[in-house]
Amino acid sequence: MQNYLIRNIQLVNEGQTRSVDLWVSKGRIERIDSGIGAPRSNYTEINGEGRYLLPGCIDDQVHFREPGLTHKATIGTEAKAAVAGGVTSFMEMPNTIPNALTQALLEEKYQIAARSSLANYSFFMGTANNNTEEVLRTNEKKRDICGIKIFMGSSTGNMLVDNPNTLDRVFSEAEVLIATHCEDESIIKRNLDRLKQENRALVPADHPVIRDEEACYESSLYAIQIAKKYGTRLHILHISTEKELQLFTNMFPLKEKRITSEVCVHHLHFTSDDYAQLGNKIKCNPAIKAPHNKEALWTALLDDRLDIIATDHAPHTWEEKNEPYEKAHAGLPLVQHSLLLMLHYVKQGKISLEKVVEKMCHAPADCFQVKERGYIREGYFADLVIADLNDSFTVSKDNIRYKCGWSPLEGFRFPATIRNTFVNGHMVYGNGVFDESQWGQRLRFER
Repeated sequence: MQNYLIRNIQLVNEGQTRSVDLWVSKGRIERIDSGIGAPRSNYTEINGEGRYLLPGCIDDQVHFREPGLTHKATIGTEAKAAVAGGVTSFMEMPNTIPNALTQALLEEKYQIAARSSLANYSFFMGTANNNTEEVLRTNEKKRDICGIKIFMGSSTGNMLVDNPNTLDRVFSEAEVLIATHCEDESIIKRNLDRLKQENRALVPADHPVIRDEEACYESSLYAIQIAKKYGTRLHILHISTEKELQLFTNMFPLKEKRITSEVCVHHLHFTSDDYAQLGNKIKCNPAIKAPHNKEALWTALLDDRLDIIATDHAPHTWEEKNEPYEKAHAGLPLVQHSLLLMLHYVKQGKISLEKVVEKMCHAPADCFQVKERGYIREGYFADLVIADLNDSFTVSKDNIRYKCGWSPLEGFRFPATIRNTFVNGHMVYGNGVFDESQWGQRLRFER
């Protein structure tokens, strides 16, 4: 395994930015100091002058589509896109085909990642109305699995969980984090039926009307009520509305919270005004909504009611996105560009670089209790990103790494670029070139 000495770089970590040298050996961060002398062992030296060293981002919500939907993406292709964008670890969702509803099917996904993922990985156990015993077997593996996923809104296959007895049992007995997709199906159906009575073709701009603020709020409220009843460790994914924000607090440090929340980059960037230009490209669940929601999300992110920034990376083929609205698949490919998008907002003065690192690196590690990752500390795994905020990167078909080959951000010019990404001390990506000689590792959790 190669050793690295990174010199004269601006380290962004734990709320501070300072100039350091950093020594990486045997996959770990061995020393952080100024003026580190030349080591005796063989090593590669990197001049970090004028650049920033960040912990690798941990994306707690992605859909990499394998098994069963590999015409859209694979674990290998999307992990490659992730590391090109500075994401060194991911947590992937169970709505593949077959759905990951048994421990055996879940382990098959780990086996695929072990032989194809350039990034570190973990996979959520899926929940259905009829697999409670299998779900609760996750308690035996709580140090090896990121958590349990419950779709309290529609999903692929048999994964909508709407049986109160199932929800009560899982919430009361689970010993690991439960992550929820919260949208109320009855409200969505009522809104859809009302629009269809207008006897017109539905269009992408109808999406936030059908999947509206009330559908999100009522489902999130229900999940929180159950969690409070049983003291469950609950994490609500992709908050998209101003109204939901009243359900969360910033009165406690993240590590003390029993109920946490996530916001995704597309809800921080797009609004319903963008449907006119982008149409189905930004169709996703929960929907991108009216501009006042975006502004409220930013406020809550900065005051710590929202805990984590993620992507909900969900690729579909170009053909699937270009169907008429009702048939077009919901989801956006984002994992390659999430950090760059937040660096764009750093340059705009919307958020500090230290806060981006907190929300994309430290907070996911703390929220899920990831072992020895998410921070740049001596002894931790060397999951690192070198970013250049004095260069630019424009999204084009030539540099999109997703298997689907498109992005809703195509043509967007970021005022920064990712120079190098290290996973477990291995420089997996450097100046546009991948080194696929070493795969990522399974994430472990301190529970």
